[in-house]
Amino acid sequence: MKRDQSPVLPGDGATDYARYMRTEALLGLQRSPAEMIHRDELLFQVVHQSTELWLKLAAAELVESVARVDAGELVAAEALLGRAILGVRLVTDQMEMLRYLSPADFQAMQPALGNGSGAESPGWRQVQTLSRRLGRAFHDHLDARGLAPSSLPDLDPTDPTHRLAEAMVEWDERVSSWRVRHYQVALRIGGHPPAGTPGSPANMLAKLVGHRFFPELWQVRLHTPDAESAALH
Repeated sequence: MKRDQSPVLPGDGATDYARYMRTEALLGLQRSPAEMIHRDELLFQVVHQSTELWLKLAAAELVESVARVDAGELVAAEALLGRAILGVRLVTDQMEMLRYLSPADFQAMQPALGNGSGAESPGWRQVQTLSRRLGRAFHDHLDARGLAPSSLPDLDPTDPTHRLAEAMVEWDERVSSWRVRHYQVALRIGGHPPAGTPGSPANMLAKLVGHRFFPELWQVRLHTPDAESAALH
């Protein structure tokens, strides 16, 4: 007997899938062929709109991760941060699609972008704000335990505090990798002179590559016995 496939959810769309996923609205967010001045606007919009969606998810995981740190639930906080890390990894990976844009193609479609800049991304701004909030929550946790960041290497690797600190370093690293990829793409398709060239937009991107949300966690790694031993050799 064939199961009734009639939609039961409210909303637009011929199926419940379309109604739940709001596919009509989602697939209507890109410029139509009649609006495009270059066919690769679709590629450019899909990459950046999906980036905003992944960043929205990453931000939601960061919000909950901070709440779990505040509640002393570090194992849960680490797992949630891991989900945010994977979201940024996927954002970085999908930038590979932009290798199909040539500088000439990008220049041809640039009038459609107006004065838009990736720095205006709401998802990116949320991630910045929430990363700083996570850092503060972690410091409050250390204070509550009577620990200093310098004592983290002495903790058992299975200690939830140690594991969360490692996850925070990985988050920093993933975000930095995304910045590096963004910088490389800007040079490749944006036609920007490399960093160090006066007036180049790439200068700001290059400066951000070295930024860290949790510099004290990286500094601790420079003073571990292994690091000091390596420095002597």
